[in-house]
Amino acid sequence: MSRICQITGKKAMVGNNVSHSKRRTKRRFEVNLFKKKFYLPEEDRWVSLVVSAAGIRTITKNGIKTALANAKGKGYIDKY
Repeated sequence: MSRICQITGKKAMVGNNVSHSKRRTKRRFEVNLFKKKFYLPEEDRWVSLVVSAAGIRTITKNGIKTALANAKGKGYIDKY
């Protein structure tokens, strides 16, 4: 499974390590992902998601139902 947030769609970026002498070598900036369970009170069940730290803040701010609906609309998640 690729390392992509199921709420925000964030994924790894590519950049450079820059040494003191300014030599550049490729590196990856990984996403801060967590496997976390969220409770859906409307359906009376738990949902497991792989979310980034920003995704957890989005769920806290907007609510799990709204965040899942937005993620499904943008195509980050197919079913929950």
